[in-house]
Amino acid sequence: ALSLLRVVGKVSGFSFPPQLSGLSLSMLKKFRGMFSNDLSIDLGTANTLIYVKGQGIVLNEPSVVAIRQDRAGSPKSVAAVGHDAKQMLGRTPGNIAAIRPMKDGVIADFFVTEKMLQHFIKQVHSNSFMRPSPRVLVCVPVGATQVERRAIRESAQGA
Repeated sequence: ALSLLRVVGKVSGFSFPPQLSGLSLSMLKKFRGMFSNDLSIDLGTANTLIYVKGQGIVLNEPSVVAIRQDRAGSPKSVAAVGHDAKQMLGRTPGNIAAIRPMKDGVIADFFVTEKMLQHFIKQVHSNSFMRPSPRVLVCVPVGATQVERRAIRESAQGA
């Protein structure tokens, strides 16, 4: 139980004692994985679908993100994702842009795609008491290059 408390401490921002290393990190991932679902993501140009093993399709949202940039040089922040962002297309104020991060089945905007995936994965795991660590399968177009596949993989891992 004591080592479990130390492992949970790492999730909260504390560091591991020297004796807790790779093996403990692996155990933490397996422990968190027990409370997560296996996900299949169809990251499409028009819509993103998420399938959860044993539940079917649990999310079908437009692949649209509304990005807010309040001042020049300030960091971008997400204003809305999915259906809410799609309703903003063509109707946004000057500091908000509703964009589609996918073009022709590949990532056109890496940062926005990662934020969209983060939002959708959190939405699917909304009832989790821990940060989810799901196993994820992402569909890619047959004609995707290695660079495009790597961008999709890195976006999913970043989420």
